[in-house]
Amino acid sequence: MTMNRLTRLLEPVALGILLFGGLGLIISTFLGTADVVGTQMFGVPVPGATEITESTMVLIVFGALTYTQIRRSHIRVELLYMRAGARGQAAMDIFASLMAMLFFSLLLWQATNEALFSIKIDEATFGLVRMPLWPARIVLAAGTALLILQLLLDLIVDVDRLIKGGEALSVQQIIERDIGVIETIPADAAAMDIDDKEEDR
Repeated sequence: MTMNRLTRLLEPVALGILLFGGLGLIISTFLGTADVVGTQMFGVPVPGATEITESTMVLIVFGALTYTQIRRSHIRVELLYMRAGARGQAAMDIFASLMAMLFFSLLLWQATNEALFSIKIDEATFGLVRMPLWPARIVLAAGTALLILQLLLDLIVDVDRLIKGGEALSVQQIIERDIGVIETIPADAAAMDIDDKEEDR
């Protein structure tokens, strides 16, 4: 129950960060366009366009990681995954989550150190407009921490699938899960498909 509540709390937070990152993408797009037009046509670049774009790129990338993981929509090769049984699929998901947690834990460690150091020295960009860099470094660390939390929740679910077994996910169910159409896979879905095929025969 606690895990379900945590998941319900985490999803709107991740979605909010994702939308904020989308806003950053829009701002970067308009700034980049204005900077190119101003430079090429009028010889007057937009002050701070490069610095703002560099900072918003962190928000765009790391703001989307957690929500993408919630939907399990990160890129992966499913050639073997779709042919494995329920426990085989769960084992692959567990391995992927553990490797991701290892990588992003190391990233979080370094990102936190960099953020603290950046705040300490009041790090900023060089140029006409001096943009502070510590907000972007904090976003990087926070986005990584949220992703690790979601990976941990997914790991718990996958371990439960490995222990209990059940029916393997079909190709259609994997597609629906990836696009967020379904939240859970019914345990008797495959059995219902088999019954339907037998009735057709």
